[in-house]
Amino acid sequence: MTINDPDVLLFMSLGLSEQKAKETLKNVSVTNNLKEAIAAGKAESDCSSWKDNGVGTLLYHLASKAKPQVAKYFPLVARYISLGKLDSTLRVDAALEYLMSHLQGTLNTAEFEKACGVGVKITAEDIEHAVEKQINLHKLELLEKRYRFNYFPLMQEVRNELKWADGKAVKNEMDLMVMNLLGPKTEADLAPPPTNKVDKKSKPTKDSKSSSKDISGKDDKTEASSGHVTMAELLAKVNFHKPGENFKTDGYVVTPNTMQLLQEHLKRTGGKVITRFPPEPNGILHIGHAKAININFGYAISRGGECYLRYDDTNPEKEEEKFFTGIRDMVEWLGYKPTKITHSSDNFEQLYLWAVQLIKDGVAYVCHQTAEEVKGIDAPPSPWRDRPIGESLQLFEDMKNGKLEEGEATLRLKVTLEEGKQDPVAYRIKYVPHHRTGDKWCIYPTYDYTHCLCDSIEDITHSLCTKEFQSRRSSYYWLCNALNIYCPVQWEYGRLNVNYTVVSKRKIAKLIDEKIVADWDDPRLFTLTALRRRGFPKDAINNFCALMGLTGSLVVVDPHMLEACVRDVLNVTAPRAMAVLDPLRVVIINHPGNMNVEVPDFPADPNSKKHVVPFGSEIFIEHDDFKEVLEKGYKRLTPDQPVGLRHSGYVISVTEVLRGRCGDVMELRATCAPAVASNKPKAFIHWVSNPINIEVRLYERLFNHKNPEDPKEVPNGFLSDCNVDSLRIMQALGDVSLANAKVYDKFQFERIGFFSVDPDSTQSQIVFNRTVTLKEDAGKV
Repeated sequence: MTINDPDVLLFMSLGLSEQKAKETLKNVSVTNNLKEAIAAGKAESDCSSWKDNGVGTLLYHLASKAKPQVAKYFPLVARYISLGKLDSTLRVDAALEYLMSHLQGTLNTAEFEKACGVGVKITAEDIEHAVEKQINLHKLELLEKRYRFNYFPLMQEVRNELKWADGKAVKNEMDLMVMNLLGPKTEADLAPPPTNKVDKKSKPTKDSKSSSKDISGKDDKTEASSGHVTMAELLAKVNFHKPGENFKTDGYVVTPNTMQLLQEHLKRTGGKVITRFPPEPNGILHIGHAKAININFGYAISRGGECYLRYDDTNPEKEEEKFFTGIRDMVEWLGYKPTKITHSSDNFEQLYLWAVQLIKDGVAYVCHQTAEEVKGIDAPPSPWRDRPIGESLQLFEDMKNGKLEEGEATLRLKVTLEEGKQDPVAYRIKYVPHHRTGDKWCIYPTYDYTHCLCDSIEDITHSLCTKEFQSRRSSYYWLCNALNIYCPVQWEYGRLNVNYTVVSKRKIAKLIDEKIVADWDDPRLFTLTALRRRGFPKDAINNFCALMGLTGSLVVVDPHMLEACVRDVLNVTAPRAMAVLDPLRVVIINHPGNMNVEVPDFPADPNSKKHVVPFGSEIFIEHDDFKEVLEKGYKRLTPDQPVGLRHSGYVISVTEVLRGRCGDVMELRATCAPAVASNKPKAFIHWVSNPINIEVRLYERLFNHKNPEDPKEVPNGFLSDCNVDSLRIMQALGDVSLANAKVYDKFQFERIGFFSVDPDSTQSQIVFNRTVTLKEDAGKV
């Protein structure tokens, strides 16, 4: 088959396959880079030999690896490659690294050549001596472990000694010397290595969506394992830029003043990593925010840096004091303490002055299009885009001084977002008092305008945000550069969504208004206050966020993933207690007399602390722990089958069944006997004696469908999808160890589930919320 595309033929002449050449042409940036590199290289050497001598491969490597910041140096590096001065990917990468660190000023050729090893020759003898040295240092271990020995670190030591040595040559020499030392592989060498058994942990199900691309730029996914890796430990592995090296990141725009601004930034910060968590104070934080909190605070902790809590309070219409307080409470509840608490409104004066400067510079203007007219990506261009600067200045001052009505004018920026939306709004008129500035302002900045400028003011090094803000990254950089101020780097990560719930502030408010849920902290919701009230430990939420990993794509999971993390934590932190939700009275007619029984808080731990509960002649068991007719496989109490009482050391047998007027079983009479080998029962059940009255609230999923907001799944809207049985309240009995329980104390009610004390509790009655059920108990039959 004849290939007619000249570009495909050109790329194939470098050594690329036909398929690789065609794939390369799909990437406009790499294609343009490669053509420029080829043109520069041809001026120095005969291109006919490039395929054989590796020059073509290195030019492709240059084109695919070089960042736009060093575009002006493409011809220089290409010439060095074509002349054989940069003869390996190692040297080409070193050249690009040097150029990225010296973007401004005149290139020092001698320094450049030294940095990328131009003229340094590594002979086969040099490699042989270096490898032999490492083999001798580890000879005994090699002889002991033979081919199971990991000699990659030895190769790395050779590379450290001979920086410009060819990696393949080092490996070949290492393989040869190991073979000479150990001889051919034996059957024992080829046998599979012994494996250590590990517990199977929770993994995302087929319903879960996660990304195989890590935003750290590494090939392998950075993922926490079963909640044992903290977010800080997880983020210690990511490959974000170092403070002051903003210019090395993809898409970062370098201006003539960039390096000076970065140097001044480093002087102010001392080179610390500084992040921020910037919520809007118009609602309560939810499970998705927990991921944002963990990432921002976790990354700062992993680098010994600082993280601020910044309230993005630029919309006074929806902000309430309870939201400010609630946000801080939840951040601190998760275990994080902000280095500083700031408000976007702290910077209103500076933001206004910068807006005036943008108008003077001709990159902002006052527009009179309505919100409806500018809605969407394909909005018509503003007829006022090119109005005189002086006119915009006067109108903006009129906006500030309250001379225009709401909606009559906005200030817009002359920039196009990645998604195609043109000229985002920077200021709008709102005649609403601000909770901190009162009536001082009637114009308020938008998120698009405020976000990056507050990041700059606070010297944020890493502006970490969710993926939907990727389309605003160019305007973020544009705005900082337009004002000639320090420009942070924006990094995006994928959102975290949980099925069978809604987290939209507007929709939660609707659920509250319709009295479907009580408030923002209703335990059926997935707000952080609701999860705390339900009894979810903070460590479980943090572990869950780490378990989800750090990816660039949306992560969607079912609630059972979070519940599994909750069980892992509560299983080792929540002391055991006994409670009976559906009590059946049992009178033990031959009871030996009132006694106390010791119950371990954690039965699996032989050194566990214990608590004491009474064991009298009257006890209560669960109704479903008794059946009048013995069924196949049923192991609990029947008239013909005894059952053991947990922790008591006794077995009871039914002697009489007492019924109510309707024939229902109302009470049992029984005898007891010590539990010994000769009368060992098939099962043991929980019970209470001399109990306290408690209220138990059993929660189920609030919504019936996985995606209640999806009109295809729920055509009549999310309100129609609510589970009418999502809350069941029961009057139950608990053992006396629960009498002094405090709000948010957590317990495992044996054989039932994990429970937490609700804030509705009073001195006369304690209220328990079921946090999660126990894992399925196959023995409870």
